[in-house]
Amino acid sequence: MESKKYDIIIIGGGPAGLTAGIYSSRAKMKTLIVDTGTIGGQMILTFEIANYPGVESTTGFQLAKTMKNQAKSFGCDILSNVRLTDVEFKGKTKSVIINNKDKYSGKAIIWATGGRSRMLNIPGEKKFKGRGISYCATCDGDFFQDKEIIVVGGGNSALEEAVALTKYASKVTIVHEFDHFQAFEHAVEEAKKNPKIDFIMESHLQEFKGNDSLEKVVIKNLKSGKITEKRIDGVFIFVGYEANNDFLKDKDIKLNDWHEVVVNGNYETNEEGVFAAGDALAKRYRQITTAVADGTIAALNAIEFINRN
Repeated sequence: MESKKYDIIIIGGGPAGLTAGIYSSRAKMKTLIVDTGTIGGQMILTFEIANYPGVESTTGFQLAKTMKNQAKSFGCDILSNVRLTDVEFKGKTKSVIINNKDKYSGKAIIWATGGRSRMLNIPGEKKFKGRGISYCATCDGDFFQDKEIIVVGGGNSALEEAVALTKYASKVTIVHEFDHFQAFEHAVEEAKKNPKIDFIMESHLQEFKGNDSLEKVVIKNLKSGKITEKRIDGVFIFVGYEANNDFLKDKDIKLNDWHEVVVNGNYETNEEGVFAAGDALAKRYRQITTAVADGTIAALNAIEFINRN
């Protein structure tokens, strides 16, 4: 199988991967971005972005398009909606095979596959994602000023974000499937003493309803079986987060207990010449801005690695 040669191959075309592509191609490194989906990652699912520095307001789609065009303007090649067949991380020359037939080799790889919030996987969730349903309070909280919202979940993230959302919302209702929370006691106490927060326990959401945007939720009480409809302006779902690292499970890249990539201060993995950036990493905060920073640092270190070897 003939190999097409590059200096740096970036796997993942979200904000981390696109930023890495901008920096590496601008440094005259022959660069390829490979993405199994649409370029932009989770960013394109965000209807409005109002907290990206230097940009008053834009859509996720537009920001992704701008980043993509920047990368291409510096000579970065981009392949999207392809199937990742195999990646070889070992040795001086790394290789990537896509669609079971096309091989690309590089001196360094940047793994930037991103992540995904766990979904409830109930009717209407995909339709209203970004149109009333959110998975990020920091990103979307201020869009629900003086509105009534629901927070789904019972862990630390759910309770802490519910409290944070009371800065914007007139009322927050936490819906949780058990009769107790899995969060730390201080998080539970803080939520319970907040006058804006109500609780619906031993219940889960069954369906999202609306026209162009979310208008109602269907809630089932797991103890009594009673089903009710509730009018609501928005729903925030915090039932866990998954890094898109399934492909790495039989590779030798070091992962933590949550299958997130472990890197050092230079964003290097345990394999020489393999870097990682963005939401695929073991990290606390997952924002477009943090992904952009990760992509910058990973690219600069990958460039230095190639120049040194």
